[in-house]
Amino acid sequence: MKNIFLTLSIVLFACTNSFAHYMWIESNPNGKIGQSQEVKVFFGEYTYGEIEETESNAFKSVEKFTLWAIDANGTKAELKTTAKDNYYLAEFTPKNNGTYTLVLDNNAIDVIDYTKYDFGIFKTHYHAVEKVQVGIKNNPTAAVNTNGITVKDVSEKENTIKLQVLFKDKALAKNEVKIYVADMWTKTLTTDENGFVTFNLPWKTKYIVETTYKEEVPGQYNHKDYQFNWHCVTYSIL
Repeated sequence: MKNIFLTLSIVLFACTNSFAHYMWIESNPNGKIGQSQEVKVFFGEYTYGEIEETESNAFKSVEKFTLWAIDANGTKAELKTTAKDNYYLAEFTPKNNGTYTLVLDNNAIDVIDYTKYDFGIFKTHYHAVEKVQVGIKNNPTAAVNTNGITVKDVSEKENTIKLQVLFKDKALAKNEVKIYVADMWTKTLTTDENGFVTFNLPWKTKYIVETTYKEEVPGQYNHKDYQFNWHCVTYSIL
């Protein structure tokens, strides 16, 4: 992928290994009622094979996340996580058929000053989503990030993914969406006027979808002023 944002990310990544990273969730996409389901939370860059250790300074800077499982009726259950070598582990047990949505949210990240890289002073808000299907009844995934960016899976056809990108519950039009596969394969799409993107799955492998949004609103966090919010959401397809 050759665009200005990626070039900037690479430059910043050379200086600090946390900005170009993202958080993502991995779990078996198919669950069963009454059967425990493992959920893993990673931090790094999947396409480059960069996965941070949980004891690293990079992962510790984003460890104040919350993780939820939401069933098809909208019932939320917060999941307790345990640090492993390079991921956090949680478990939940589906009680009903339908689509479960796993949701990670992290809006408790310190302000970063990148004025010397001509990027400014900003606060990061990470979000991550994954779908777990229990039984054959398929529902859209839950969209629950009212303070930031999220994606909603509204797919209806097998091997064809249709996502809607939302920012503060409103469709985000003309926003770049990146699809990552291992070994540095990347594809870039743009949402339509209603925030939708559609793409096929040419290979049976893991895909990480990422989209970001720069919210030009200043503020203060932990007694530090910032110029804007940098929102990032990932959606895992296993």
